[in-house]
Amino acid sequence: MKKSLFMAVALLVSSNVFAATDHYILKDDSHVHHLKITTIKGETTVSTDVDFEPNAAEAGREACSADVSGEAKVVAANEIVLRKHLAGEAAVCELKVHLSPTGAKIDQSEGCANFAAGICHFASDGKELVKVQ
Repeated sequence: MKKSLFMAVALLVSSNVFAATDHYILKDDSHVHHLKITTIKGETTVSTDVDFEPNAAEAGREACSADVSGEAKVVAANEIVLRKHLAGEAAVCELKVHLSPTGAKIDQSEGCANFAAGICHFASDGKELVKVQ
């Protein structure tokens, strides 16, 4: 019985050694960006969502929310690329995540407009999403 319990605990601990999740957030006026990067056994998944309420410059526009997630490719020590294809469309959204020790910046391709309508967009506009400790 003790061996079985020890083996179960060892298995749980060893699987968590290969898993890591980092969260990043940016609140810019009435726009909120959230980014989650998860690495499990060498596979990286990126998930990002945005919730935008119109700010003063966007008066009269509608609030919006959008998200995109999927398996990503690590192209450099500080860069991850997520390519997401919209089902039934030719559009591809490509997010380039540039990591720093304190945060992340996101660039998006034109195809991401099909995933985030209105004032919503995934690009961080040169601002850094702060890494949550």
